[in-house]
Amino acid sequence: MKVWSTAAQMLMVLSILVALAACGSAELKQGGSATKALVKKYKIATVVKVDGIPWFARMREGVKRFAHETGHEAFTLGPAKGDGTLQARMIEDLLNQPLDAICVVPFSVSAVEPILKQARNKGIVVVSHEASNQENADCILEAFDNQAWGEHLMDKLAKYMNYQGAYAVIVGSFQSRSHMEWSDAAIAYQNKFYPNMKTVTGRIEDHDNSARAYAQTKELLMRYPDLRGILCFTMASCPAAALAAETAGIESRLDILGVSLVSVCKSYLESGSLKMISFWDPADAGFAMNTIAVKILQGEKIEQGTDLGVNGYRNLRVDHEKPNLFYGTGWIDADKETMSEYPY
Repeated sequence: MKVWSTAAQMLMVLSILVALAACGSAELKQGGSATKALVKKYKIATVVKVDGIPWFARMREGVKRFAHETGHEAFTLGPAKGDGTLQARMIEDLLNQPLDAICVVPFSVSAVEPILKQARNKGIVVVSHEASNQENADCILEAFDNQAWGEHLMDKLAKYMNYQGAYAVIVGSFQSRSHMEWSDAAIAYQNKFYPNMKTVTGRIEDHDNSARAYAQTKELLMRYPDLRGILCFTMASCPAAALAAETAGIESRLDILGVSLVSVCKSYLESGSLKMISFWDPADAGFAMNTIAVKILQGEKIEQGTDLGVNGYRNLRVDHEKPNLFYGTGWIDADKETMSEYPY
């Protein structure tokens, strides 16, 4: 009788354990969506202006770091040359595969608008960078206030030029919203505060191509022998302009500065043919864009003061007229003396 009682007790315990397991399984099924939301991994594409150039190679590093640290499937791609139509087609191709979000640095905002609209209609989250006038985006992230940065660069150029003389401006594309905002702000600031300076020609468009920028600068130097300064708003144009100045033997009287990376311009900064560069870290921008995409996918609100977890984007500022446009505080200046601090 005692043996039977022990066996019965064991059977009862086993029955209770089975029941509890079944109950737990039912609870997981009932709360499945909430549990899945906690562990869901998203697929995010970052589409850059031009693949294969150092700026976006650096951005790819940031996207890879994001994927490694978070476990999300995040990758980078872009056209082989700066072309808005090619970039739009690439984004359109992405819509044929399962995708949760697209982060994009548009070569031409207008070219990608209709494709981004299609993406959002399919439920794909869109985050834009360097595109403050993007309409079809859930969130737009700028590294800093574009007007302030344009004015900052003109102020630097003016000091190097001793506040007088002729200068030229190079942008990547007339369709690149950020490039035009930067250069608009710089020229307006010069007209207001430095009347003894003047532009020799309209803005030059290099399509983010170093060979084109070099050829254009050589032509510029021949056409305007009294040129004193060049303000470069593309990474390609800074080293290209500096090389053209060295080739012409006029680097000592020509002040060149603009946006680039130390890894690309180190020798020109050392020689003095390039006075300074200003930039933001593309890796941090790539990480920040992908972080925004995940926050939106998880139902979080991007707002004033949002911290994206990387330098320059720890306290976002919202635009007072466009509530989905946010600014970081990411610009960095580097010259011959400080460039060793930025090994990228």
